[in-house]
Amino acid sequence: MAQQNFNPFEQLVKKYCRYFEVNSPKQFNLAQWYQILAEGTRDIAYQQLPNDNQKGRHVNYLSMEFLIGRLTGNNLINLGYYDMAKAYLQDYGVDIVDVLEQETDPALGNGGLGRLAACFLDSMATLGQAATGYGLNYQYGLFKQHFAQGKQQETADFWDREHYPWQTYNASKTQYIGFAGSITHIAEDRYHWQPDIKVQGKAYDLAVVGYQNKHLQTLRLWQADNELEFNFAQFNEGEFLQAESQIVQATALTKVLYPNDNHQAGQRLRLMQQYFHVACSVADILARHLAMGYDIKTFAQHQVIQLNDTHPTLAILELMRVLLDEYHLAWQQAWDICCHSFAYTNHTLLPEALEQWDQHLFQQLFPRHFIIVEKINQLFQQQVQAKFGDNAEIWKKVAILYDYRVRMANLCVVTCFKVNGVAEIHSQLLITELFPEYYQLFPQKFCNVTNGITPRRWIYQANPSLSGLLTKSLPKDWLKDLTQLSQIEKYVDDIGFRDEYQQIKQYNKHQLAKEIALTLDLKVNPQAIFDVQIKRIHEYKRQHLNLLNIIATYQALKANPNLDITPRLFIFAGKAAPGYYLAKDIICAINRVAKVINQDKSVRDKLQVAFLPNYRVSLAEKIIPAADISEQISMAGTEASGTGNMKLALNGALTVGTLDGANVEIAQMVGEQHIFLFGHTVESVRKLLATGYNPRDYYQQHLPLKQAIDFLSDPLVCGNEPQLFKTLQDNLINQDPFLVLADFASYVDIQKTVGEAYGDQQRWWQSAILNTARLGMFSSDRAIADYQQRIWLK
Repeated sequence: MAQQNFNPFEQLVKKYCRYFEVNSPKQFNLAQWYQILAEGTRDIAYQQLPNDNQKGRHVNYLSMEFLIGRLTGNNLINLGYYDMAKAYLQDYGVDIVDVLEQETDPALGNGGLGRLAACFLDSMATLGQAATGYGLNYQYGLFKQHFAQGKQQETADFWDREHYPWQTYNASKTQYIGFAGSITHIAEDRYHWQPDIKVQGKAYDLAVVGYQNKHLQTLRLWQADNELEFNFAQFNEGEFLQAESQIVQATALTKVLYPNDNHQAGQRLRLMQQYFHVACSVADILARHLAMGYDIKTFAQHQVIQLNDTHPTLAILELMRVLLDEYHLAWQQAWDICCHSFAYTNHTLLPEALEQWDQHLFQQLFPRHFIIVEKINQLFQQQVQAKFGDNAEIWKKVAILYDYRVRMANLCVVTCFKVNGVAEIHSQLLITELFPEYYQLFPQKFCNVTNGITPRRWIYQANPSLSGLLTKSLPKDWLKDLTQLSQIEKYVDDIGFRDEYQQIKQYNKHQLAKEIALTLDLKVNPQAIFDVQIKRIHEYKRQHLNLLNIIATYQALKANPNLDITPRLFIFAGKAAPGYYLAKDIICAINRVAKVINQDKSVRDKLQVAFLPNYRVSLAEKIIPAADISEQISMAGTEASGTGNMKLALNGALTVGTLDGANVEIAQMVGEQHIFLFGHTVESVRKLLATGYNPRDYYQQHLPLKQAIDFLSDPLVCGNEPQLFKTLQDNLINQDPFLVLADFASYVDIQKTVGEAYGDQQRWWQSAILNTARLGMFSSDRAIADYQQRIWLK
């Protein structure tokens, strides 16, 4: 019996029978079973110790997001206990899937940046790389999303971090972090900083479990609290709010992920949040380094600090401050350590995301750090002048301080010993478009590491039926070496294999259809093409291009009810930042159009639209295995890499996409006949913009496009709010910064090709199998191995 072989859970079952005052485990509800399963799995995990044969520098991975998803199932898989736990629960008539559904998604991230960080931690543990992840322990995350009359509504995403079973408070790691205040010059580059505000940083640790290698490492999350104790006397005098005020102000730093920064107070909070994160982390890294018996001067030999995008850039200035003021190193010594310790991953080419801060705000909050960044800027200017002379245009682009702004990406490139992009085309654009002058100064700094995803989460856990087919078809453990998938290519013409692969996809589509019915009260056709676009809502990701094609298809069906098209279900999920009003308009427009289409009985058998609210990891795990089409339709040159494209393609979805980000590598590996490419390329985008792009010309000259945009003003869509989508329409017709209108005709044509291709089922499933077989390179294990060889072991 499974019970006899699974002692960690058996002991807990006995304990909780007493605790819950029941006579038999059969009386447990699913929430109680989850408590037992999570606690038992956690106990197993914490009995594991890191490998003794770790080599190389300790990687300190700093990220403002770690979108880890539900951990219990993933950790059961990595510990090698999933099947045993499943059998144990079955003996009590309980399905492990139902138990795992009781877990809350930790609200510690939002999009691809945070999910990538989580995949990387999983792979670092699996490869035995000594590493610690550093993030923030958000109370509410970004927000919980729901829709009212199609409009995004935001409420607090209270995930109950205090009772999350995988989180452990580590009191010994508490840090104290200062803000604002005054500085006193001591000698040369040494100062004394006396902050006005001090905040306590409490450490909460989550276990990151390697895949069946008895390796466990830490994701350390910092939670803000006030240094001062609660003012009990003030409270007793009746000053209730005043007694709590300082505590409330301090805890605000870790209330939400990315506070709305379209006003000054939000910008101040976000900047304080970023410093709190890196100051706690730098202090912890230094403490661990010294506890190992190392000298402070050997820091760069034993530590590497990987900056996941620009958000943790202040770590550079914080390490400089500590080395100068607390360890009394000379400037050059401190600078050399920083320049050999930090590496920077760039995740965007968009200027808006490269982070610049108002100099006055920066100086007010960090008076000591501002002096440091001023000197870095002055010394760097000498390098620039030596290379380019007194070229004002070049200095305007590369300066760290310019026009009363502190430019974080520039500080990263100047300081870090390596700067990497995350896809081949993205890394090339970094040196040709974004940082060409830096490339002339520091060509040795730049490299590429294409992103990847963990197959443990995104195939084994998310798609167990496909995982089972792969396991019985491959001779080796593909979860440790995803390149093993190439061996299923030999089955592409095997009717039995192809039929089973297709049946798995169809089963997953039926399961997602149930989720859609439950969430949206919408009955969908599981035989339709499931066309999926799931990602952050942003203009450059062009959900509105998808929408315009949906409208055009609907209008074509209304004009010709007998039009022969393959039935299509368009599935959306994703959140818009609270202050990003145009993105929120796109969400509302999709929902309003969806309502019109879904209620129209004349098209119901051919066209439906479903926008699933509150996108999160656990929802992605349900959508991705069911997808037939993966929409990766950003304007060429704007998506750094993407990881959703990898997850969907590996699960057998065919990509509709531009030659952007990792789509380029997907096309190279899978073959262009097994992917649907459309639209302008990076080069043709550049030419079009250089000649003076006028979107109104496209609007006036292409009738289906004009009718689709105009449909947003139809009372069917906007009801009694005729101006509801005027901003969105004006943006498309008069600005269109991401060439939606220029790519519309090409996009419509490729969508027709998709429908025709689906009609040839044999060729379709051959292409789907080849997407799984040929994309094993997109493993986060491979990506981490690349980081080790190209960056961390240097």
